[in-house]
Amino acid sequence: MSNSVLVVEDQEDIAAPLVRTLQREGYDVTWVDSGKKALELLAPPYEAELVLLDLGLPDMDGLEVCKAARDNGYEGGIMILTARDAEIDLVVGLDAGADDYLAKPFALAVLQARVRALLRRSGPVEPGTDDDALRIDVAAHRVYAGEREVTLTGKEFALLAVLAASRDKVVSRDRLMAEVWDENWYGSTKTLDVTVGRLRQKLEAAGVQEKVVAVRGVGFRLEAGE
Repeated sequence: MSNSVLVVEDQEDIAAPLVRTLQREGYDVTWVDSGKKALELLAPPYEAELVLLDLGLPDMDGLEVCKAARDNGYEGGIMILTARDAEIDLVVGLDAGADDYLAKPFALAVLQARVRALLRRSGPVEPGTDDDALRIDVAAHRVYAGEREVTLTGKEFALLAVLAASRDKVVSRDRLMAEVWDENWYGSTKTLDVTVGRLRQKLEAAGVQEKVVAVRGVGFRLEAGE
């Protein structure tokens, strides 16, 4: 059964890409545009396993929604999405019961990786995860080869996060461009090839066994090395 995600966001131009992205990943997504509607859905039996919660809602502050949901017994993951990125806002958000905090604007690939991380906290461990030489710490935005950190740029990290989420499966060029750059990107897709090339070099230099493999005419795949 697919994981259920509740998106609480009043701006359709922000919510729509989130919903499409999450549905494409196989999640069961519900979208509401107010705090009151969110709290109605976050009452028992708590069907949503994860909440993506905007702070700037039209009827009440997202922090109030977060605190009320926790007070009502909701124990699922709560990730705050907001343009408020000051340290004090982060502390207040976490104190209100949030598990994670992502400042706008953000790359969809980073959001996806954090969603998976929050869902894994209460779900089963993915086969082979603990034994992988390649380790991605989404919250810290860091990548490790064993215990050695691999320094990546923001785009390289986002690209790797998308590929790692679909290990051994081909990810199309169009999807990578939309999620790592922007779905309205009009520049050359050579940018993707250059970024893949740099990512490969860094992973190989760090001794990572997994390889980024090109599938001609389709896209790329992250697969186990020999």
